[in-house]
Amino acid sequence: MSERPSADHEVTVRRAVQEDDAALLAIEKISWDASSGFPSYQDNLTDTFFARSGPEAHLVAEYDGEVVGYLRLQNKYPFPEGAGVLTINGLATAPTARRLGVGSALLDAATAEGRLRGARKISLHVHSTNAAARRLYERHGYIVEGTHPNEFLIEGDLIAALDMAKML
Repeated sequence: MSERPSADHEVTVRRAVQEDDAALLAIEKISWDASSGFPSYQDNLTDTFFARSGPEAHLVAEYDGEVVGYLRLQNKYPFPEGAGVLTINGLATAPTARRLGVGSALLDAATAEGRLRGARKISLHVHSTNAAARRLYERHGYIVEGTHPNEFLIEGDLIAALDMAKML
């Protein structure tokens, strides 16, 4: 998958289904590193991707019919005063499909889904060390709303967490 998308090759996004479990788990196991995720989380992965949240919380990206990424989109708050704020609790692209527009397609789909749900805002957290993800989010209209210095200690390094959001 080293070529760019064309009329013959395009990224499509759809809602996840239970049958995506194995493909999404495979992506989850290889997509994160210390600059983007938590190594301890990788140590605790189960044998099912949907253990954390079900298919209804996920958008799935396909390239040439192969599952190559996901975005987990959920309500940020469990109480009525927070209704209308969604959060992205994970966005991953298979390493073999990076730079093909998968992340952009997923973020566009999340924006469309947010508007469909009547949301006013989509938020997310990103490690300050994940420069590629930050650039992607900024290209899609996300801005930094807050910084949490020294939030995580990952492999001996103190990492800041950034809160980013996009108004819909």
